Amino acid sequence: MLRDTWLIFRREMTAALRNPTWVLIGIMQPLLYLFLFGPLMVRAVQAQGLSEVDGWMLLTPALIAQLALFGSSFVGFGLLAEYRAGVVERFRVTPVSRVALLLGKVLAGALQAVVQAVLIIVLAALVFPLDAPVGGVLLSLVIVFLLAVSLASCSYVLALTLKSEETFPALLNAVLIPLLLLSGILLPITAGQAPDWLYTVSRANPFRHVVDVERHSFAGDFSMDALFTGSVVVLVMAGLSLWWGTRTFQRDNA
Repeated sequence: MLRDTWLIFRREMTAALRNPTWVLIGIMQPLLYLFLFGPLMVRAVQAQGLSEVDGWMLLTPALIAQLALFGSSFVGFGLLAEYRAGVVERFRVTPVSRVALLLGKVLAGALQAVVQAVLIIVLAALVFPLDAPVGGVLLSLVIVFLLAVSLASCSYVLALTLKSEETFPALLNAVLIPLLLLSGILLPITAGQAPDWLYTVSRANPFRHVVDVERHSFAGDFSMDALFTGSVVVLVMAGLSLWWGTRTFQRDNA
């Protein structure tokens, strides 16, 4: 299975390298938030007594989580295109492992998300004041990788289940927008500033905890209290999504 996974991974990465435009397009949204929304957020946190550096340290890790949230969730479009073109049918008659079909695609998508996250961090560090430790940045990239694995797996499962270019984006938008707003990516949702009901609902959002652990790692806070919940959440999400994905691919490609 490892060889099959590598072959699928190499196929996906070769296609991405032949057309790197999609990697650049994928970072356009977080870049717009960084340059157009970032200064407003920094002013807002400065009004609360925080420094400019604190503002960028809150926004940058949240944006790379947003990058994984949206970028990896839409990878299912590629599978839909392959399904319409008959590529999936051709794979079904080959001896390649059905699990490898998923893992190769998911790992390629997750690696691309990490590359995009690195570009965002480098650009933010060059233009704005950041004071993140190297270890914290590396940990945040690991979190981005696991989050991308989770969302890419779910995206492929939904695409393979729905098999509809019309239903797929409508469902994603209906799910992703509430997750985005309740995750605290744009503005941290704290107990002191948010209404009690909104704070409670946000705590039930798993992506909220992932964003929190990203911010803590960027800040160099490696304590158990800071990292435990978010790390467990993203690991559980990755495990469950891969389990769901492998079962779906095995059943649909039997």
